[in-house]
Amino acid sequence: MRHPNFIGVGLVVVSAIVFSSAGLFVKSVTAGSWEVIFWRGIFAIAFSLVFVILRRSFRREILLMGKPGLAVALVGALGTGAFVPAFKLTTVANVSLIYAAAPIIAALLARFFIGEKITRQTLIAIGLAFVGVAIIFSGSLGQLHLRGDLLALFMTVMMASMFVIYRAFPATPAVGPAILSSVLLLVPGVALGNPFEVAGDEIAILAAFGGLFAIASITLGEGARRIPASQTALLSALETPLAPVLAWLFLAEKPAFATYIGGALVLAAIVWAQLGATKDARLNPPSSPRRSSKPIRSPSPRPPTPDKPPPP
Repeated sequence: MRHPNFIGVGLVVVSAIVFSSAGLFVKSVTAGSWEVIFWRGIFAIAFSLVFVILRRSFRREILLMGKPGLAVALVGALGTGAFVPAFKLTTVANVSLIYAAAPIIAALLARFFIGEKITRQTLIAIGLAFVGVAIIFSGSLGQLHLRGDLLALFMTVMMASMFVIYRAFPATPAVGPAILSSVLLLVPGVALGNPFEVAGDEIAILAAFGGLFAIASITLGEGARRIPASQTALLSALETPLAPVLAWLFLAEKPAFATYIGGALVLAAIVWAQLGATKDARLNPPSSPRRSSKPIRSPSPRPPTPDKPPPP
């Protein structure tokens, strides 16, 4: 039987790879942010419902998600509401590199709310990542990009909060909250945008975006339940080096010099901290985190019932 830690690492890495293409989808259409959010949500809901039906887990994912699931859906909706316009207002590289700051918030929130230990190596890596993000922000001061950078930072806070919720309540389903998150954004999408005026060819692009987004959300949620919140955040930031490369290849988007310097520091922090986390997990198997309220019973790594599918 594989250790849950390694399964979690693999799932979060898959989500990071898929998420790295998000900027390409957002910037390749002329539709506004709320139009993108609406259609991405429609297709993400459709793909996710198919997944739930095929896995015969509708009751567990949708009806029994509980308060932690509702919390995940809320912070996920807030994060997505900032995620898409951030790409419209700043570069793909800036969004990706700012998102790499998630360990700062995730580790501190996990320490405060669920008593999760922060190692010295993680603390140093967090400080290094913080310096890198500050350098990235310095390159956007006085520019329109600064608004996009701030939205990216807000999105990062929301995602870090989601990591901590999953770590505190590991039995929280992944798909149900993701579906509800998309549903919560449909009304604002119609009220603040004009989604029914989007061209057919762009809707096709957004359909692909929604499908990939659903895959990434599912694998991220499943992975976050199995590993520490700070490690989830660090692994998720692995999309950082790939996203700017894709933007350069397909969109001819060149980041500012400050982005290169700050990004190098962030990447160094990610690699170094992950090496330490892997070593620590091998020497010290993870224990159950402290809950601040009555926990939901965590499923076994290989659940026997159809409602609790085995890990990929």
